[in-house]
Amino acid sequence: MSNGDVFVGEMIGTAILILFGAGVCAAVTLRYSKARASGWVVIAFGWGFGVLAGAYTAAPLSGGHLNPAVTLGIAVDTGEWGQVWVYVLGQFVGAMLGAVLCYLTYFAQFRANVRETGTTEGTADEPVPTLGVFATIPEIRNPVANLMTEIIATVGLVLPVLAFGLTEGLGESGTLVLIVALLVVGIGLSLGGPTGYAINPARDLGPRIVHSFLPIPDKGTSDWGYAWIPVAGPLIGGTLAGLVYNAAF
Repeated sequence: MSNGDVFVGEMIGTAILILFGAGVCAAVTLRYSKARASGWVVIAFGWGFGVLAGAYTAAPLSGGHLNPAVTLGIAVDTGEWGQVWVYVLGQFVGAMLGAVLCYLTYFAQFRANVRETGTTEGTADEPVPTLGVFATIPEIRNPVANLMTEIIATVGLVLPVLAFGLTEGLGESGTLVLIVALLVVGIGLSLGGPTGYAINPARDLGPRIVHSFLPIPDKGTSDWGYAWIPVAGPLIGGTLAGLVYNAAF
């Protein structure tokens, strides 16, 4: 695969991933959304479908990594590092593009995210913090625990992804991406509670950067003090998964 194909494939695929993923978070959390308060299960499946759509779209061009942690795990296992920077660049550009597309899709809801006249702080009509649409926020802010959660959850993603390659015919049948999408749903349901399961540095950092610039009324903080954890945790997890896979399989 050429560098151009890899970059375009990862950019488009990751943009689709974030459009679906941030989109379901917007649908569930923003006021004046028909899906508001529909819950965590909806969010988990929304992200899973984002993986499904994005990876299937990108697969012919780049293989559909959509995640620097996956790219890193593959490189650690295979020793092939030449195109890692192209994959990662495409993923971050795509993640930022997907965040912008999500904002445009929910433009009216974001613009309506203001405290209504006559209401006071603490009422049901106060603005909704919007960072959670774009990036992850821990339920309990404990850097060691949060980092550990992201590392474990990312190993739970990357190690199975690498092992799926050992299943004869899975890739040729076209079901590999579907299985990975279901894996992501499972991670969200089982391991997403503590931190929101970034498990992908591009998925968190790219949209967080976009959030900091978007003209969203009463949008709240972009929480840069926490931003290193959903980057470092998945990168460590991806590296560990690659090392374990290389040693054990």
